[in-house]
Amino acid sequence: MTQDPISAGATVALFDARPFFEKALLFGVQHGIIDRTKLDAIAQEAPKGMVQIARYFGNEFLLPDLQLARQRIVNLVGLHLEDASGGDLRVAASLLRDHSFLSRSKAGADMLKALIVMPENTELYAWRGSFSDDNKKDLAVWSLKSHVEYQNSLAKKQPNLNAIQAAFWFAEHYGMTVDKLCSEAHGFHAEAVVRTGLLMGLTRHKKLPDWPTFEKMITNLRLKKSSVLLLKLPKNFPLAYHETVDRISQSVADDLSKLMKDDIPLSKVFFYVDSSDQIEKPNKEYFWIEDFVSEISYFDNKRSTAWDRLTKCRKDDGTVLTLCLCLATGSEPKILLTEKSAKALVRKIRKKGFTPSIAVDYLLANAPAQHQENFVALWNNFVSEARSTLVSDHDYTLTDAFALMRRECNVKL
Repeated sequence: MTQDPISAGATVALFDARPFFEKALLFGVQHGIIDRTKLDAIAQEAPKGMVQIARYFGNEFLLPDLQLARQRIVNLVGLHLEDASGGDLRVAASLLRDHSFLSRSKAGADMLKALIVMPENTELYAWRGSFSDDNKKDLAVWSLKSHVEYQNSLAKKQPNLNAIQAAFWFAEHYGMTVDKLCSEAHGFHAEAVVRTGLLMGLTRHKKLPDWPTFEKMITNLRLKKSSVLLLKLPKNFPLAYHETVDRISQSVADDLSKLMKDDIPLSKVFFYVDSSDQIEKPNKEYFWIEDFVSEISYFDNKRSTAWDRLTKCRKDDGTVLTLCLCLATGSEPKILLTEKSAKALVRKIRKKGFTPSIAVDYLLANAPAQHQENFVALWNNFVSEARSTLVSDHDYTLTDAFALMRRECNVKL
């Protein structure tokens, strides 16, 4: 005959579905931690708290709202007790004894408010971290959830908050207020600020950079020609964020192998071309202050320098057309052709054709902004008028094509 496990003395663990508050209260009474005076105080405070909660979330004169308020206040007190005690009923009962019932309800509500406003991600611009009436519906939902659900959500959100707090620390360390950072950092995540902060530790810069300064900072690092660059945290960096920053620093260490290669343009590391509009945009893996006025001036100056170097600062029609014709045929860009090279260019056009749009793209990307429209119009008019002559198979001796080149372009005889 099979022996009954219960009669044999086996222990059976029963699931206790009572709210944690009730378990703590009962434990306190049974073990002499909570006396009659405390029980009377709880009995007086609880109805007041229920009415306040019913009023906050609905109507204190409606029975369903009052019944829901009773569930909420019991759950709020229980959430705080379970969290503060780590699930130890003796500690929880002592907290009930030493504090008022309503204060434990408020402590539970404050826990949930802090959780609700914790960031869902690490984007800086959208996060403000303060509870408002807009969050009341969320609080209504969370006030009925379990401590396990609270812990799970906290575990997901806490790393986001740590990253943001670390970014705030770096911002203030490098001369920017939190409010200023949040207003400047549209589209940036906290990790970008941390990455820039870590890189700045390798330099002597004391302020968060704009793009020109950031580019100069990386260029100077490249000039050091060091095969090993060790990322270090500032001495007074808060210990609470070390684990978060250690995780982020690994991505910076991985990037340093690319950053230190002179043959990789920085634009390839920090920018990408948006497929929707073909515009180069920052990938936002690192943070810099987006000062559009200074950046436009910076890029224009940089672009103008390269253009002036190629064109020898000349802006005449012949120079522009000669350069564009070379580009459109895939030839080396020149602003002056010999008779031999001019005829070779025509033969190349007749054999392989040419692509005028290549020259247009080059003008838009490299010519000074104030001249781009005129240069593009000049080139398009030339292509419209000269194409038939340049590609004509009837001009065997290239007489007409060469005469056109001499008239419109720079050809040295």
